Amino acid sequence: MVRIAVLDHGMGNLRSVARALERVGAAVEVTADAEVLSRADGLVVPGVGAFGACMRNLSGRGLEPALRAFLASGRPVFGVCLGMQILFEESEEDPEPGLGALPGTCRRLPSSVKVPHMGWNEVRWVRHHPYVDGIPQGTRFYFVHSYAADVLEGATVGVTEHGRAFSAAVSTGNVFATQFHPERSGQPGLALYEAFVRGAGT
Repeated sequence: MVRIAVLDHGMGNLRSVARALERVGAAVEVTADAEVLSRADGLVVPGVGAFGACMRNLSGRGLEPALRAFLASGRPVFGVCLGMQILFEESEEDPEPGLGALPGTCRRLPSSVKVPHMGWNEVRWVRHHPYVDGIPQGTRFYFVHSYAADVLEGATVGVTEHGRAFSAAVSTGNVFATQFHPERSGQPGLALYEAFVRGAGT
């Protein structure tokens, strides 16, 4: 069975992510233990909350080196919501630097629309990725966020509009991440997790 670690950095809906991954056939361990991470086939970085607090939690719990090592290992990593944002270099929300696995800045959504962006919204696929194969254009996923990354040429897989266009899904190397919550997005979200687990097992 494919072993997936869900990173416990003190912020996020860890149990709902774990349950969704179990539903698609993974052996899941929610962990803050670097040794457990080292044995996992894949890693999910969830997150709900503030960018700076999350980065400080990673540092304070001694998890940042383990996370960076996993990112460098080539094994699949899936970032969710805040777990996607911390993969970028920085966020307007806080001066604390991000992990820098992806270039760019997460910027606050415009005040011309309701912020936080909360609820279902369409995702338009702009680049092929095996995780989204079979998920139709315009599929609706569940979002809860106030900040989002710009549309990155060459890295953005899916785009959503809320006041401005932003990256709803990105990929680079072994990293895939979504601004929306797959675990709260019904069957399409489970399909994403299932593809991730399948990829981690190969």
